[in-house]
Amino acid sequence: MARPRKPLLSRERIVTTALALIDAEGLPALSTRRLAAQLGVSGPSLYNHFTTKDEILDAVADTVIAKVDVSAFEAGADWRAGLLDWARSYRAALAAHPHIVPFLAQGPGRRPAGLKMADAAFGGMVEAGWPPAQATRVCAMVRYFVAGSALGSFARGFVDDPSAYDPADYPHLGQAHLLAEHQRQVDEGAFETGLRALVDGLALQHPELVPPQGG
Repeated sequence: MARPRKPLLSRERIVTTALALIDAEGLPALSTRRLAAQLGVSGPSLYNHFTTKDEILDAVADTVIAKVDVSAFEAGADWRAGLLDWARSYRAALAAHPHIVPFLAQGPGRRPAGLKMADAAFGGMVEAGWPPAQATRVCAMVRYFVAGSALGSFARGFVDDPSAYDPADYPHLGQAHLLAEHQRQVDEGAFETGLRALVDGLALQHPELVPPQGG
Protein backbone atom coordinates (compact mmCIF):
# COMPACT_ATOMS: atom_id res chain seq x y z
CA MET A 1 0.00 0.00 0.00
CA ALA A 2 1.37 3.40 -0.94
CA ARG A 3 2.10 5.82 1.88
CA PRO A 4 -0.23 8.83 2.08
CA ARG A 5 1.43 11.87 0.54
CA LYS A 6 2.41 14.70 2.84
CA PRO A 7 0.82 18.05 2.01
CA LEU A 8 3.12 20.05 -0.22
CA LEU A 9 5.09 22.69 1.58
CA SER A 10 4.17 26.20 0.43
CA ARG A 11 4.59 29.77 1.62
CA GLU A 12 0.92 29.89 2.50
CA ARG A 13 1.10 26.72 4.61
CA ILE A 14 4.23 27.95 6.39
CA VAL A 15 2.62 31.31 7.19
CA THR A 16 -0.65 29.75 8.37
CA THR A 17 1.17 27.34 10.66
CA ALA A 18 3.47 30.06 12.00
CA LEU A 19 0.51 32.30 12.80
CA ALA A 20 -1.29 29.46 14.58
CA LEU A 21 1.84 28.79 16.65
CA ILE A 22 2.18 32.47 17.57
CA ASP A 23 -1.52 32.68 18.43
CA ALA A 24 -1.26 29.66 20.71
CA GLU A 25 2.05 30.31 22.44
CA GLY A 26 3.29 33.82 21.65
CA LEU A 27 6.13 35.26 19.58
CA PRO A 28 8.97 33.60 21.56
CA ALA A 29 7.60 30.18 20.60
CA LEU A 30 8.33 30.73 16.91
CA SER A 31 11.61 29.26 15.71
CA THR A 32 12.46 27.64 12.41
CA ARG A 33 13.10 24.35 14.19
CA ARG A 34 9.74 24.43 16.00
CA LEU A 35 7.92 25.53 12.87
CA ALA A 36 9.50 22.77 10.78
CA ALA A 37 8.45 20.20 13.40
CA GLN A 38 4.87 21.51 13.30
CA LEU A 39 4.89 21.16 9.53
CA GLY A 40 6.44 17.71 9.62
CA VAL A 41 9.45 18.71 7.51
CA SER A 42 13.15 19.28 8.03
CA GLY A 43 14.33 22.75 8.96
CA PRO A 44 16.23 23.40 5.72
CA SER A 45 13.01 22.83 3.75
CA LEU A 46 11.72 26.17 5.00
CA TYR A 47 14.60 27.98 3.33
CA ASN A 48 13.28 27.02 -0.08
CA HIS A 49 10.50 29.53 0.64
CA PHE A 50 11.94 31.96 3.21
CA THR A 51 15.58 32.83 3.77
CA THR A 52 15.24 33.91 7.42
CA LYS A 53 12.88 33.71 10.39
CA ASP A 54 12.32 37.46 10.09
CA GLU A 55 11.02 36.94 6.55
CA ILE A 56 8.50 34.46 7.94
CA LEU A 57 7.45 36.96 10.61
CA ASP A 58 7.05 39.66 7.96
CA ALA A 59 4.79 37.37 5.93
CA VAL A 60 2.75 36.46 9.02
CA ALA A 61 2.35 40.13 9.95
CA ASP A 62 1.33 41.06 6.43
CA THR A 63 -1.27 38.29 6.38
CA VAL A 64 -2.89 39.85 9.45
CA ILE A 65 -2.77 43.39 8.05
CA ALA A 66 -4.18 42.23 4.70
CA LYS A 67 -7.48 41.67 6.54
CA VAL A 68 -7.81 45.37 7.42
CA ASP A 69 -10.50 47.13 5.40
CA VAL A 70 -9.46 50.52 4.00
CA SER A 71 -12.15 50.67 1.33
CA ALA A 72 -13.81 53.71 2.91
CA PHE A 73 -10.75 55.78 2.05
CA GLU A 74 -10.60 54.37 -1.45
CA ALA A 75 -14.25 55.25 -2.01
CA GLY A 76 -13.57 58.89 -1.17
CA ALA A 77 -15.68 58.88 2.01
CA ASP A 78 -15.73 61.70 4.53
CA TRP A 79 -12.39 61.43 6.38
CA ARG A 80 -14.23 60.93 9.68
CA ALA A 81 -16.01 57.85 8.33
CA GLY A 82 -12.74 56.67 6.81
CA LEU A 83 -10.91 56.90 10.12
CA LEU A 84 -13.73 55.20 12.03
CA ASP A 85 -14.06 52.30 9.58
CA TRP A 86 -10.30 51.85 9.27
CA ALA A 87 -9.67 51.90 13.02
CA ARG A 88 -12.46 49.42 13.76
CA SER A 89 -11.30 46.98 11.09
CA TYR A 90 -7.67 47.47 12.13
CA ARG A 91 -8.45 46.69 15.76
CA ALA A 92 -10.51 43.62 14.82
CA ALA A 93 -7.61 42.22 12.79
CA LEU A 94 -5.09 42.81 15.57
CA ALA A 95 -7.37 41.71 18.41
CA ALA A 96 -7.78 38.35 16.67
CA HIS A 97 -3.99 37.87 16.88
CA PRO A 98 -2.75 39.88 19.90
CA HIS A 99 0.60 38.08 20.17
CA ILE A 100 1.76 39.49 16.82
CA VAL A 101 0.93 43.08 17.85
CA PRO A 102 4.37 43.90 19.34
CA PHE A 103 5.98 42.95 16.03
CA LEU A 104 3.40 44.90 14.01
CA ALA A 105 3.89 47.94 16.25
CA GLN A 106 7.37 48.37 14.76
CA GLY A 107 5.75 49.64 11.54
CA PRO A 108 5.15 48.29 8.03
CA GLY A 109 8.78 48.03 6.96
CA ARG A 110 8.74 46.63 3.42
CA ARG A 111 5.58 44.58 3.85
CA PRO A 112 3.18 45.14 0.92
CA ALA A 113 -0.11 44.92 2.83
CA GLY A 114 1.19 47.22 5.56
CA LEU A 115 2.38 49.76 3.02
CA LYS A 116 -0.90 49.59 1.09
CA MET A 117 -2.83 50.24 4.31
CA ALA A 118 -0.60 53.21 5.16
CA ASP A 119 -0.91 54.54 1.61
CA ALA A 120 -4.71 54.29 1.65
CA ALA A 121 -5.13 55.97 5.04
CA PHE A 122 -2.61 58.75 4.39
CA GLY A 123 -3.87 59.28 0.84
CA GLY A 124 -7.48 59.43 2.00
CA MET A 125 -6.66 62.08 4.59
CA VAL A 126 -4.63 64.20 2.17
CA GLU A 127 -7.36 63.99 -0.46
CA ALA A 128 -9.83 65.16 2.19
CA GLY A 129 -7.78 68.32 2.63
CA TRP A 130 -5.42 67.48 5.47
CA PRO A 131 -1.89 68.86 5.05
CA PRO A 132 0.54 65.92 4.61
CA ALA A 133 2.38 66.53 7.90
CA GLN A 134 -0.87 66.57 9.87
CA ALA A 135 -2.23 63.56 7.98
CA THR A 136 0.91 61.66 8.97
CA ARG A 137 0.38 62.53 12.64
CA VAL A 138 -3.27 61.52 12.55
CA CYS A 139 -2.49 58.15 10.97
CA ALA A 140 0.27 57.57 13.53
CA MET A 141 -2.12 58.46 16.35
CA VAL A 142 -4.68 55.94 15.11
CA ARG A 143 -2.01 53.25 14.87
CA TYR A 144 -0.85 53.91 18.45
CA PHE A 145 -4.42 53.83 19.72
CA VAL A 146 -5.38 50.65 17.87
CA ALA A 147 -2.21 48.75 18.80
CA GLY A 148 -2.59 49.64 22.47
CA SER A 149 -6.23 48.59 22.46
CA ALA A 150 -5.51 45.27 20.75
CA LEU A 151 -2.46 44.41 22.85
CA GLY A 152 -4.37 43.46 25.96
CA SER A 153 -7.63 43.56 27.85
CA PHE A 154 -8.37 46.25 30.43
CA ALA A 155 -11.19 44.22 31.91
CA ARG A 156 -9.18 41.02 32.28
CA GLY A 157 -6.58 42.93 34.24
CA PHE A 158 -8.87 42.85 37.27
CA VAL A 159 -9.31 39.60 39.22
CA ASP A 160 -12.84 38.34 39.81
CA ASP A 161 -12.34 37.91 43.57
CA PRO A 162 -14.33 40.53 45.53
CA SER A 163 -11.99 40.15 48.51
CA ALA A 164 -9.17 41.68 46.45
CA TYR A 165 -10.89 45.05 46.66
CA ASP A 166 -11.14 45.89 50.34
CA PRO A 167 -13.29 49.04 50.53
CA ALA A 168 -10.98 50.40 53.22
CA ASP A 169 -8.16 50.47 50.66
CA TYR A 170 -10.10 50.82 47.40
CA PRO A 171 -13.38 52.60 48.15
CA HIS A 172 -14.22 53.09 44.47
CA LEU A 173 -13.53 49.54 43.21
CA GLY A 174 -16.48 47.72 44.74
CA GLN A 175 -17.57 46.45 41.31
CA ALA A 176 -14.12 45.80 39.87
CA HIS A 177 -14.47 42.05 40.32
CA LEU A 178 -17.24 42.08 37.70
CA LEU A 179 -15.13 43.63 34.94
CA ALA A 180 -13.65 40.37 33.65
CA GLU A 181 -17.15 38.90 33.35
CA HIS A 182 -18.06 41.74 30.98
CA GLN A 183 -14.74 41.89 29.15
CA ARG A 184 -16.03 42.35 25.62
CA GLN A 185 -18.53 45.02 26.58
CA VAL A 186 -15.95 46.94 28.63
CA ASP A 187 -13.04 46.67 26.19
CA GLU A 188 -15.00 47.35 23.02
CA GLY A 189 -16.91 50.14 24.74
CA ALA A 190 -13.66 51.76 25.84
CA PHE A 191 -12.27 51.53 22.32
CA GLU A 192 -15.38 53.09 20.78
CA THR A 193 -15.44 55.87 23.38
CA GLY A 194 -11.80 56.71 22.73
CA LEU A 195 -12.09 56.44 18.95
CA ARG A 196 -15.12 58.74 18.84
CA ALA A 197 -13.35 61.22 21.10
CA LEU A 198 -10.30 61.24 18.81
CA VAL A 199 -12.30 61.78 15.63
CA ASP A 200 -14.67 64.34 17.18
CA GLY A 201 -11.70 66.17 18.70
CA LEU A 202 -9.98 66.38 15.31
CA ALA A 203 -13.19 67.72 13.76
CA LEU A 204 -13.47 70.40 16.47
CA GLN A 205 -9.84 71.46 16.02
CA HIS A 206 -10.15 71.60 12.24
CA PRO A 207 -13.74 72.58 11.37
CA GLU A 208 -12.58 73.80 7.97
CA LEU A 209 -11.91 70.16 7.03
CA VAL A 210 -15.37 68.92 7.98
CA PRO A 211 -17.61 68.57 4.90
CA PRO A 212 -20.94 70.43 5.16
CA GLN A 213 -24.09 68.37 5.76
CA GLY A 214 -25.01 66.66 2.54
CA GLY A 215 -21.59 67.51 1.07
